[in-house]
Amino acid sequence: SASKPRALRPRAPPSYGTAKIKTRTYPQSLKAMRNYTFLSMFRKYVNSSLILIIVTIVAMIVANSGWGDAYRSLWEKPVSFSIGNFNLFSHGKESLSLMDFINDFLMALFFFSVGLEIKREILVGELSTLKKALLPIIGACGGMAIPVLIFFLTCPDDALMLRGTAIPMATDIAFSLGVLSMFGKRVPIGLKIFLATLAVADDLGGILVIAVFYSSELHLQYLAYAGILLVILAIGNRRHVISKMFYIVIGTFVWYSLLNSGIHATIAGVVVAFFVPARPGVSALHFVKHLRNKINRFPIDQATTNHKGTTILSNEQIMLLKNIEHASDRTISPLQDLEDALQNPINYFVIPVFAFANAGVNLEGINMDSLLNGVGLAVFLGLAVGKFVGVFSFSWLAVKLGFVQLPQGCNWKNFFSVCMLTGIGFTVSMFIADLSYYNIGIEGSTLLNDAKLGILCGSIVAGVSGWILLAAHLPRQDLGEPVSYTHLRAHETPEHL
Repeated sequence: SASKPRALRPRAPPSYGTAKIKTRTYPQSLKAMRNYTFLSMFRKYVNSSLILIIVTIVAMIVANSGWGDAYRSLWEKPVSFSIGNFNLFSHGKESLSLMDFINDFLMALFFFSVGLEIKREILVGELSTLKKALLPIIGACGGMAIPVLIFFLTCPDDALMLRGTAIPMATDIAFSLGVLSMFGKRVPIGLKIFLATLAVADDLGGILVIAVFYSSELHLQYLAYAGILLVILAIGNRRHVISKMFYIVIGTFVWYSLLNSGIHATIAGVVVAFFVPARPGVSALHFVKHLRNKINRFPIDQATTNHKGTTILSNEQIMLLKNIEHASDRTISPLQDLEDALQNPINYFVIPVFAFANAGVNLEGINMDSLLNGVGLAVFLGLAVGKFVGVFSFSWLAVKLGFVQLPQGCNWKNFFSVCMLTGIGFTVSMFIADLSYYNIGIEGSTLLNDAKLGILCGSIVAGVSGWILLAAHLPRQDLGEPVSYTHLRAHETPEHL
């Protein structure tokens, strides 16, 4: 009260700005932190989807213009990286073509990034527990099984055509999340997480299919080399070696060994990723204490500044700053550091280059018959119909049997709608199409063209249909966006929650 002495008056709680944390917001904030990795993944893939669309259109235009022959001959140019008689980009002592370099080496980097992502989600994300992962995994299984079945039933009983049975089983994470992003905050967070988790599970299924069904004659000598190198990586992981260069250099030679062993080289990316440590060299708490100690010791008055504002630090200042920089590098685990470092190169170089090289379907001589029978029809139906039917039916059955529940904030109508987006298959579908039909003669080239046409048309139908359904069934108003780390002020650390 006003009559009390100043010292005895109760003090108002300190103000930290406009953002205040109240007790009732704890569960929401904790949930936001659990979903943080998938929110960041969502934003990452959305940003690259527009570039993929543009590159795909440009590739189609170039492939069917006066530059078409130059475009197709470009991918046959040899690529080499030689030291003496050793050529890193060689298979059976023959240099890789530019197309092989893109599909075997650059895509190995893509799958390395996917492997890091899968490992992170298995350790701490939406694949870390069976309860979290079960619905997307069940949906992914249906989304792989039904398209494969449709392809098998639709395609003529021809051994060459049936090489592409796995083409429609993949979901393109960038395109599908890109379409979902058009609806902004109208999309429940549970629906975003479901689609992103399902796409990751799809990638894992595609990787297994490539490893099992698209490997050629095995060469035991190179397999032994790869095995020895993987043992070295395992020892490094066990002994807490956190040097990223250690895993990059040895991983490169694992790739070369698998390339020449008969197992598809892109598998090296995933295998090596699982050996990259997820534990940092220094804990965050230790780093903060170290940082405070160094800052307290920092000699501010030793720097020399001239009249132009040029500042020269003393040797002691430089050493302290380098020490802080080194400690900060060790605070981020190699897995997260590499995943973050690869994000832009993969999304803005590797995948666009792959798309430009592989999306250039030659429309000369192609008519509607290419989509009404054979491989083109089988791929089209597998993506536009099979993916949706597989994902939705398997998920619906799992929910009705009581194994799982619908994602939070979802109903059957918007869940039904997002299942349609799983039919957008591009990157991995194109990649499997190349593995199925590339370099097996004129008939293989025709089948590859038909498969790519089926992928493009099936993906467009699935994407447009999904967008129309989502526009009709999502809430009309924006949903409340959960708080994430990026919304917290410096004082609002997880300890406050």
